[in-house]
Amino acid sequence: MPAERPPAVTGIAARANNFDALRLFAALAVIFSHAFLIAEGSEASEPFVWLTGNQTILGLLGVFVFFTISGYLVTESWCREPVVWRFAAKRAARIYPGLLVNMLVCALVLGAVVSSLPVADYLRSSGVTAFAGKVISLNPGPLHLPEVAFSGTSVQRLVNGSLWTLRYEAMMYGMVLLLGLTRLLRLSTSLILVVAGVIAVYFETLLTPFGDIGEWAWLVGFFATGMVLYFLRDVPGVFDKRLATLAAAALVATTWAGGLIMLFPLTGSYLAIWFARRHDHWLDFGRHAGDLSYGLYIYGWPAAQLVMWLSGGQAPWYAIFFGSLALAGPAAWLSWHLVEKPALQLVRRRAGAVRGSERLAVGPVAP
Repeated sequence: MPAERPPAVTGIAARANNFDALRLFAALAVIFSHAFLIAEGSEASEPFVWLTGNQTILGLLGVFVFFTISGYLVTESWCREPVVWRFAAKRAARIYPGLLVNMLVCALVLGAVVSSLPVADYLRSSGVTAFAGKVISLNPGPLHLPEVAFSGTSVQRLVNGSLWTLRYEAMMYGMVLLLGLTRLLRLSTSLILVVAGVIAVYFETLLTPFGDIGEWAWLVGFFATGMVLYFLRDVPGVFDKRLATLAAAALVATTWAGGLIMLFPLTGSYLAIWFARRHDHWLDFGRHAGDLSYGLYIYGWPAAQLVMWLSGGQAPWYAIFFGSLALAGPAAWLSWHLVEKPALQLVRRRAGAVRGSERLAVGPVAP
């Protein structure tokens, strides 16, 4: 799941936090849970299912962490520079360049190899363009390609089961923009959204008829907690180790009581931002490898499906997990260094050039 990068500062402080590391852990959690689903057609044997009393899988907690981090950093992005086109350009640059390349790889390479159709017939099929249209419009799916089936499980035709969150991530970006334009992007509004999100999870069965709005409501509490913590970031004692210990204890207690997902914004989301704001040198591998989380997230599922197909549909979950990492890891590295990072740098250079021209047009400011 994508999120805005940490504050743009220079020198060693540019990565003096654990945001990249935490996003990477969240992406690995998603790939781990998907390995069970792809190998077995179900996540029933995933360890977190029985560990949490059948409440959730590890991958879903990873999604919650992604949304929490995004709420914190995207709110910061608007507050630091509340200009519509720059905000929209940064958000688009974070999602689309890597996603479009991923779509081409899946549609033109993976699909062409796996499809039972002759390559020429496959490429001429309207299903390929329909797949591309769904990805570009952030349609949550299901995403299928013509005569592409990777195995005999329940998800055999699903080309990329990770992309469903991107539409709701984009909806969160739109929410921040709307709140910013109406001067409602503040602590009180964020607290109301957290409460609304917790209530939505409690009444989740009633949200189904509302489609995308229902999904947005179910996820907004996690994103809004990140917003709240951004507004409280400078309050003394908010990010204290004692509070983190209390939140961890509360997370265990709410899991035992059956309220893990509903109350995760009050426990797990706080722990995520507390940890992300720290700086543990031994976790600072992002300085050298780059931010691979988004690439892992969008390539993890197709890589796992390819491993399953190559095994003849018989690979166990651990072979799927490690095999998909072996394929998705290099793809994520290439995606970051050749696609995502250059796109973000282009947007920043463009924004910097416009700011410079604006200053020249206005002229020197009188003391």
